[in-house]
Amino acid sequence: MKRRLLFGERMLLGDGTEPFNTVIPFRLKGIFLIENIQYTLSRLQVKHPWLKAIIKHDEKNIPWFEVQEKTIPIPIRIIPRTGNNDWLEESQKEWHTTFKSTEEPLLRVVWLKGEEFSDILFVFHHCLCDGGSAMTLLDEFLKILNDPTYDIGMENPILGIHDVVPDEILNSRGQKLKAKMIGRLAATAIKVIPVNKKTTDRQSDYLLNWKFNKETSHELITYCKSQKVTVNTFLSAAVLKAFQKIRREKAFNKVSCPVDIRRFANQIKDDHIFAFGLMIVVSLKKKLSFKENLKLMQETVEKKTSKLNPYITMMVMESAHDALSNFTKLLKNGKSSNDCMFSNLGRIQIAHQYKEFTLENVFSPSVIGPLGNTTTMVASTFRGEMNFSFMGSEGYLPHSEALAIREEITKIVKHQLESVAIL
Repeated sequence: MKRRLLFGERMLLGDGTEPFNTVIPFRLKGIFLIENIQYTLSRLQVKHPWLKAIIKHDEKNIPWFEVQEKTIPIPIRIIPRTGNNDWLEESQKEWHTTFKSTEEPLLRVVWLKGEEFSDILFVFHHCLCDGGSAMTLLDEFLKILNDPTYDIGMENPILGIHDVVPDEILNSRGQKLKAKMIGRLAATAIKVIPVNKKTTDRQSDYLLNWKFNKETSHELITYCKSQKVTVNTFLSAAVLKAFQKIRREKAFNKVSCPVDIRRFANQIKDDHIFAFGLMIVVSLKKKLSFKENLKLMQETVEKKTSKLNPYITMMVMESAHDALSNFTKLLKNGKSSNDCMFSNLGRIQIAHQYKEFTLENVFSPSVIGPLGNTTTMVASTFRGEMNFSFMGSEGYLPHSEALAIREEITKIVKHQLESVAIL
């Protein structure tokens, strides 16, 4: 089994020499045997063919996912767990460790093994899957680790754009012409956009992680419901406000937010291994109050989201493979135009208690890659607590400013919640 990488996947893969890795860290309480973990990972490979795939290039140097007849096991690196924060250091190591994509699967595991607690990192190449896919894999991993006989079913894998875009759209002459025209216009525009000759020196990378306790998390969710805005909109506004306060004239007043394609394309199931994202950009009106901005931003988010068309977007991108190198060059060398990417995975609906172990925590994922501004914030909620990962690079956002932005976001949240309590 094999399939050609889609445009977005090729962009994330690059030439395979620069890592673009996503790390999913979680903490378990219990005693585990390596044989059980190896078996559990092998069961995941049985269900999901692309977890057995490596990258092969054809005669035109186009990369393909290619499933091997003889399964190559998912690599596991085991190191002693000496403290609660070891996973932060190991996450950053994994960011910078390139996958041997032509020899090994695009998933590996790091096991920080302790006497009572273990921290485990799932490390994916970003071209393989998105956050939604990763959470499904984590859920399946825990179910099998808990019960080796548990049936997780079999994935009917996506074999190309035809498995995502309905036939009536994919084969429509009008839609095909529209996609091709937009693709050509975009490819031409990309060629003439001026870019720097050299990429920005991103210098050293860093990772911050923090959380809101259950009480604060619950109050924040309740507040958002009372204001008829999503938690994602509230947090996006807080991020923008914090960047404005700390960065002042250096702030762009723009945050890009991924939108799960599964909301629009029901052909893509929760357990599909897939990495294609839609995106919207949000901003604040500087003359409006925080509350006024929340209402306006929510209207803007809904309006922009309603206009997203994953099918035409995919068709446009698939018509522009010849523009991939220019597009990648633009992302790498073009001037940064937004403050950061902000992604909220929402509530992680994975069980906490199992027969022989407990899932103590799922930390928000981290991701970093070579395509321009690395500044990214990811939020998620597990067991009632909101958790945040904030990653970046000194060359784009100094670590000292990232720390100040983190503190400012916390202040903004507390201020809004306190204002409600006073009323």
